[in-house]
Amino acid sequence: MTSNKKKVVLAYSGGLDTTYCALYLSKELGMEVYTALGNTGGFSNEELCEIEERTKQLGVIEHVSLDITKEYYEKCIKYMIMGNVLKNNTYPLSVSSERAFQAMAIAQYAHSINADYIAHGSTGAGNDQIRFDLIFKIMAPNAEIITPTRDLELSRESEIQYLKDHGIDANFEKMKYSINAGIWGTSIGGKETLTSSQPLPEDAYPKQVVKSNSEKLSIEFKEGELIAVNGEKVSHPLEAIQKIEQAGAAFGIGRDMHVGDTIIGTKGRVAFEAAAPLMIIKAHETLEKHTLTKWQMYWKEQISNFYGMLLHEAQYLEPVMRNMETFLVDSQKNVNGKVFIKMSPEQFLVEGIESPNDLMSDLFGQYGESNEGWTADDVKGFTNILANSLKIYHTVNKQ
Repeated sequence: MTSNKKKVVLAYSGGLDTTYCALYLSKELGMEVYTALGNTGGFSNEELCEIEERTKQLGVIEHVSLDITKEYYEKCIKYMIMGNVLKNNTYPLSVSSERAFQAMAIAQYAHSINADYIAHGSTGAGNDQIRFDLIFKIMAPNAEIITPTRDLELSRESEIQYLKDHGIDANFEKMKYSINAGIWGTSIGGKETLTSSQPLPEDAYPKQVVKSNSEKLSIEFKEGELIAVNGEKVSHPLEAIQKIEQAGAAFGIGRDMHVGDTIIGTKGRVAFEAAAPLMIIKAHETLEKHTLTKWQMYWKEQISNFYGMLLHEAQYLEPVMRNMETFLVDSQKNVNGKVFIKMSPEQFLVEGIESPNDLMSDLFGQYGESNEGWTADDVKGFTNILANSLKIYHTVNKQ
């Protein structure tokens, strides 16, 4: 017999909000619930199995895990590296950037099973509601969007109580924090991030500090992309990211608190840990300082800031993003070489670089020491010409 129940696809992460939504959609709205997890590299196989098992308690018809990690790298992460993208010079857009790819994958899955509805667990107070809604409206226009957590204005405490009342077994102590993990970093939200002053407690961070003695790390790039870590070539840049993350996370590198403007106009505060993104971006930026010209660096910074802002504000599908990506790739032709990093507890230092394209070549001189490509008289004449416009201005205006 064919069921008369409406079919809904829920963007599911295994966290509190989406666990609540799965049960609510099944129990309260009587829908056929299909859950889809967009995996951007933040889950182990064991965690994925645990999440799938949990959906069986929630009345879910089918659960799928959609591995989009490689696509996420090829279509987004590599451009964030090339652009040295850090929101407000702090946050590597860990969750901001992955949401578009999760939403696109889930929309495609909803289309494949002819879902009537598509749902997500975002609250009404943050950025993710905009990111999911916008992508779903474009890529799944025939599926109505349902958002129980947002529409019912639920607190985390009331969601936990609802799950307990329905006999759902979960680690509710852990669920006090909203944790979003991916290959490009992990965000952590909790009661402390709702304040302007309180730091996260140590045990709220998923990765703990286990090393105290400093270590060296080398990262190698070819045309702006990762090709080796500590002298060992990698088969794909994702492998390098994983190696760097493992090395840095052991020192607690990459922890910080980001404060910024949300899409809806409020200020938001979120903690994160992102050892690999921060070390990779700073290493790449240092290599560029040696291998790009002044004006390449200038225009890259303008474009990269704009690229990061649009990505953060749910505009991944805007065509200008592809235009900016073309510029970023073209700028990387000479960004080749090794970068050397010293890692210590909760900090790292970029110590230097080696590159065949290093513009600090001594063929024309050494800064502050010697000049090989010009004479003292050349500098005197150059300075006279350079001063002309200022001399005219100050003479005419008698200043």
